[in-house]
Amino acid sequence: MHQPIKFYQTGTFTVGNRLLAPEQRSVQASTERSNSLNSGHRACQGCGEALGARYAVDAAMRATGNRLIAANATGCLEVFSTPYPETSWQLPWIHSLFGNAAAVGTGIAAALKVKALKAGQEHSDVRVIAQGGDGGTTDIGFGCLSGMFERNDDVLYLCYDNEAYMNTGVQRSSATPPAARTATTMAVGAHPGAEFGQGKNLPLIAMAHEIPYVATATVADLRDLEAKVERAMSMHGARYLHILVPCPLGWGAASQDTIRLARLARETGIFPVFEAEHGEVTAVTQIRRHVPVEEYLRPQKRFAHLFSGAGQPGVIEKIQAEADRNIRRFKLLDEAQQEA
Repeated sequence: MHQPIKFYQTGTFTVGNRLLAPEQRSVQASTERSNSLNSGHRACQGCGEALGARYAVDAAMRATGNRLIAANATGCLEVFSTPYPETSWQLPWIHSLFGNAAAVGTGIAAALKVKALKAGQEHSDVRVIAQGGDGGTTDIGFGCLSGMFERNDDVLYLCYDNEAYMNTGVQRSSATPPAARTATTMAVGAHPGAEFGQGKNLPLIAMAHEIPYVATATVADLRDLEAKVERAMSMHGARYLHILVPCPLGWGAASQDTIRLARLARETGIFPVFEAEHGEVTAVTQIRRHVPVEEYLRPQKRFAHLFSGAGQPGVIEKIQAEADRNIRRFKLLDEAQQEA
């Protein structure tokens, strides 16, 4: 387990790296970071996915001594980082189809295993990650990913979850939250926005496969994200990391609010942050300052219909109930907070 940093700047949840010993500083604070996703890409201002990919892949590079291969599904990340004939990637990087990044990653890992066995080694010292957005992960690539889990292939799969098909015009995915407005779940009718009772909770599905490691993270907590990537790369077998990456364009939020919204998703209980090994939860990040879901929903235009006119207090209550269920399920509040 990593040791959490306890010293925080007054009034914030951050700590300056200059106040820490070099070994406690984040990968991104180091001049030796790999810059795996380098400058020149075409992501939107405030793109959470660009941040998540940069943080996660640089951490994986450090954990493997820069001996890493990435398979990347079609989606926002692929489109903004590799406009032909250019690329912003500085590692061996393979573009797969929308739905088969997990299968391509499996194939790479299998080839590396054969080479290692021929050299008399149990494992290759070159590691593999596969990555995609929520559409390519929870929907189109779901079968390939489940197969990777079932076979326990030696791949870390990174899902960058911005909760819709953002690259093709903000259509609903199975990771889109209830009541959210998208191009295919319009804010009209008796039940505006995405329906309740639909979608998938892929971290829980991954846990049901009882693979070696499953975790969730957000771009609001860099050290937590980096530590989980490094933990995952210390293991072999199938591993899954689900990262919440707010999308200013698709969520209708200000570009400077990306980190704030990711933090609010955790602090409300809407997005539980935890780790699990072989199907059992081993650690949770408890809520520091419990806030109602309304604080998270209001800054996003995709939920504007919940507050216009007379509003939709009943819908907000249902969303709050889902957040409260996450809090109970994952024990996200300590006893003092629960009593308060």
